[in-house]
Amino acid sequence: MTVVSVSMPDELIERIDAFVDDHGYSGRSEVLREAVRSLLDEFVEHELAGRRVMAVVTVLFNHEVTNLEHRMTDLRHEHEEFVASNLHSHVGDGLCMELFILEGDLDDIAGFVEKVRATEDALSVDFSVVPLDASEAIQAVEGI
Repeated sequence: MTVVSVSMPDELIERIDAFVDDHGYSGRSEVLREAVRSLLDEFVEHELAGRRVMAVVTVLFNHEVTNLEHRMTDLRHEHEEFVASNLHSHVGDGLCMELFILEGDLDDIAGFVEKVRATEDALSVDFSVVPLDASEAIQAVEGI
């Protein structure tokens, strides 16, 4: 197995170590391998490929980081062909939340999420994707 060196903030290492302890993993490497597999598999949704989907993307960041708010606005304008809606809200103690509603094909949405995740200082990026075909969207939401 190849050894890879990765730089991370101390706070993230502490969270990984706590996760290892809380969930019985053998160490950081096992957690990181699982996280990378999950990230790489995220958009490998063969049943959604080539279909129109809707996504909700939520970004959480520190209110004091003004560049990130500007970058989110820039991303909205760069991708206005599939950004159906965007909401900015103040949440928690000094945090901002950016919520995007997207409509498009899976590749467009995956590219958008990748750009958001690559934005420095985002504390959290979460999303969900459902097909826009009414019956399949209901099944996806209900977990059928």
